[in-house]
Amino acid sequence: MTAQLLELLSHPLGQMITALAAIMVFMAVNGMALQYAERKVAGFIQRRPGPYEVGPHGLLQPFADAGKLISKQLVAPLGADRLLFWIAPLVSVAPVVVCFLPIPFSPLLTGMNINLGLLLILAFSGLNTLALCLAGWGSNNKYSLLGAARAVAQSVAYEIPLLLSVLAVAFQVGSLDLAAIAASQTQGLLSWNVLVQPLAFIIFFISGIAETNRAPFDLPEAESELTAGFHTEYSGMCFGIFFLAEYSYMVVVCAVATALFLGGWDGPVFPGPWWFLAKTFALIFAMMWFRWTFPRVRFDQLLNICWKWLIPLGLANLVATAAIVKWVQ
Repeated sequence: MTAQLLELLSHPLGQMITALAAIMVFMAVNGMALQYAERKVAGFIQRRPGPYEVGPHGLLQPFADAGKLISKQLVAPLGADRLLFWIAPLVSVAPVVVCFLPIPFSPLLTGMNINLGLLLILAFSGLNTLALCLAGWGSNNKYSLLGAARAVAQSVAYEIPLLLSVLAVAFQVGSLDLAAIAASQTQGLLSWNVLVQPLAFIIFFISGIAETNRAPFDLPEAESELTAGFHTEYSGMCFGIFFLAEYSYMVVVCAVATALFLGGWDGPVFPGPWWFLAKTFALIFAMMWFRWTFPRVRFDQLLNICWKWLIPLGLANLVATAAIVKWVQ
C-alpha cells in the first residue's frame, strides 16, 4: 500500500492532485485567518478592539462566523436566473485554486513547474470578473446589476496596466516562469526587481488592489450606494464563498508581487518558504491598511487613475525596459 502511494505521488498527475488538495486546505485556513486579521487591523486603525468576546482576544470568532454561514438557508430571489445565480460563486472560487499551482514558495515547494506560469495566473484570474458579472446579472436586482457592470469596467481597465508591469519584468528576465524570475533575484537585496523596476511594482500593486475589488477601489460592492453590489442577494455559504475567493485572490496577487519584485524566497537565516510567506502577508497587511485608511474614490476617478496615469506610465516603463534590454544585449 505504501509503495503504491509513493508511486502515485511520484506521478505528475498524483503530484497535481496532492498540490490541489493542499491548496484547498491552505485557502480555507487562510480565509479564516485573514478574516480575523482584517477585523483586528480595522479595530487597531479605528481605535477599537475588534473581535474580543469569542475565545481569548476573539481567536474563535472565525469559527463562529463559519458556523453561522454554514447554518444559514440558501435562498434565490424570485425572478432570478437560478443557473447563473448558483454557479457564480463556484466560478469565482474555482480558478483561484489553479492560480496557486505555479507560485514558487521555494525552489522545491511549487505546486506545478510551468514555463508559462505567469500567463496561466493572468488567464485564470480573469474568470473572477465573469463570476461577478454572472452574480449581478442572475440576481434580478438592479443594485447587483450595477455592481456587475462596475466590476467589468474596472477589471477590463486595470488588467492593462497590470499586464504592462508584468511584461516589463518578463522582458528584463527573459522568462514567464515565476520560479525563474524569483531565482534571478536570489543574490541579495540589491538584486530584487523592486529596486530595478520600482515604477512597475507601484503600478502592479495599485492594479492588484483594483483587480481584487479592495477599498479604495471596491466600487463593485460599494455598500454606501449599492447596498452590497453584485452579492446583494447572496446569503449563507454562497456569500462566504465570494469572500473566500476575495481573500484567496489577495494572496495570489501578493504572492505574484513577491515572486516578481521582492526576491521570492530570498532571505537570510530562515528557510525560503517562510520568507516568501512573510513578504506575501506583509503586502496583504498593506492592502488591509489601505482599506481602513483611504476613502472610496468615485467611479470616474477610478477610471481616470487607470487610463490617464497608470497605462501611460506602464507603457513608458515597458518601452524603456525593452530599449535598455536591447541595448545591453
